[in-house]
Amino acid sequence: MSKAPIVLAVDTPDLKTAIEWVKATHDSVSVFKLGLEFFLTFGSDGVKAIKDVTDADIFLDLKLHDIPHTVSGATKAIAHLAPKFLTVHASGGAAMIKAAVDAAPSTHVTGVTILTSLSEDDVQAIGYGSDALTSAVGLATLATSSGAGAIVCSPLEISAIRASVGTKPIIITPGVRPADSTKSDDQVRTMTPGDAIKTGASLVVIGRPITQSWSQGAAAMRERAAQIAAELI
Repeated sequence: MSKAPIVLAVDTPDLKTAIEWVKATHDSVSVFKLGLEFFLTFGSDGVKAIKDVTDADIFLDLKLHDIPHTVSGATKAIAHLAPKFLTVHASGGAAMIKAAVDAAPSTHVTGVTILTSLSEDDVQAIGYGSDALTSAVGLATLATSSGAGAIVCSPLEISAIRASVGTKPIIITPGVRPADSTKSDDQVRTMTPGDAIKTGASLVVIGRPITQSWSQGAAAMRERAAQIAAELI
């Protein structure tokens, strides 16, 4: 079976478990997302350990956000890992985004717009001058015009962002839940994976709806990943 446009969120504090998750799902999953907790715990060696067991792409979700010089240095420090995607906060500004792009020209620097955990009230409380949709579109446009090859946004903002940035940039959306999933976890603005792809997303990030099957064993997790993947191919 062809791999589906799924980014699996490998959120576990145990490296051995992370490797087993990758082995169980790599036939269905296109990209594996390794977050800040994973990287701070296992470092470059952990990323290499994941890459050693699969030919899938790596989404290094570090959400870098600092002055341009510091982000440039941080990006250079992980460039040898050759992640397919590296996240930076688009709110860091054009110079910061460009610094990351220049430091890792073979990686899709990925601008994070508005976190899917934030409600409209949260967005207002933080101090954004516009609502989540308008703010996300503005940040996506800023990021892509500064060289970012990909964008992370809520599924509810896909259509407007796609209309703004065009067909070339990759849109990656967390905040998706299969129709048979009953939990929303820490995501506020959600959509089903299929609807997100139809709306214009390139890749959807899925975590617990797949990884919670691990409690029933590798075969169950493999089956769950294949089930969700089949709906997207």
